[in-house]
Amino acid sequence: MIEIPDFYRPDKLYLTDGGLETTLIFRDHYDLPYFAAFELLKTSEGYDSLRKYFTSYLNIAREYNTGFVLESATWRASTDWILKLGYPEAAVSEINNKAVRMLLDLRNEYRANTGNIIISGCIGPRGDGYSPTVTMTVEEARKYHMVQAKALVDSGVDMITAITMNYVEEAAGIVAAANELKVPVVISFTVETNGQLPTGMTLEDAINQVDANATIRPVYYMINCAHPAHFTSELNKGLQEEWTMRIRGIRANASCKSHAELDEATELDRGDPRELGISYKHLKESFGQLHIFGGCCGTDEEHVHEIAGEIAAFY
Repeated sequence: MIEIPDFYRPDKLYLTDGGLETTLIFRDHYDLPYFAAFELLKTSEGYDSLRKYFTSYLNIAREYNTGFVLESATWRASTDWILKLGYPEAAVSEINNKAVRMLLDLRNEYRANTGNIIISGCIGPRGDGYSPTVTMTVEEARKYHMVQAKALVDSGVDMITAITMNYVEEAAGIVAAANELKVPVVISFTVETNGQLPTGMTLEDAINQVDANATIRPVYYMINCAHPAHFTSELNKGLQEEWTMRIRGIRANASCKSHAELDEATELDRGDPRELGISYKHLKESFGQLHIFGGCCGTDEEHVHEIAGEIAAFY
């Protein structure tokens, strides 16, 4: 039996952070090979920077009296990526454990004056987040991601969140691994400017296929790494349908640019934080079940503060 987190109910607002990697690279000027934020855990300076990053968002949650989802800095902490960075395969456990321990410490520090804080173990795609050129079967994905998922569960996370999923089989494999480990799991898909996955599959089909394949379904779905202008029309097509009701979180990009354009960008596109906040408000007006809000590429504390200000009026 998997214990479902109490924040599954959409009667409570939860915030999460913004674009961790883009903030560290473009604003804080860290070199992050392969977007591997966990590299900062190697030094005291890097550790302190990560901690400062998370506390800036926890302070927003405290200001608005919301809950918060603390997402571990482990998007690139699966086996293939740590090997590319020169770590031994055995380091998966240590890296993920250290990232989670930071969040557990932060929860202990903030829990007295902040709403419910959830520790989420972040799993990223095995390949490129924007282009699923090398794909796995569901079983291959289960076996591959089981290593990191187990390390996160053993470290004490409340749930696992698969971020920037771009094809169904990988997402379904992560769900299967989470089911085996008896931990709640969330799937966050990314979409192109047409609101569809990079494979061309619709969000509706992706969500329905993952649900159908699962022994125990994900507790909810999210959309990340796309601007609301890219997916709002697609969501509107399924207004009040079961598949859109399964989407409870949004972590949008600040920029309206496509994935291809963002890949080529040498400067950060922060978009307009105020406009992004308003676009979240419109999404909440149409899709009342949405209750977990943060950002992705190009977003920082200013964006999430604007989002919180717009969404808090609904609670």
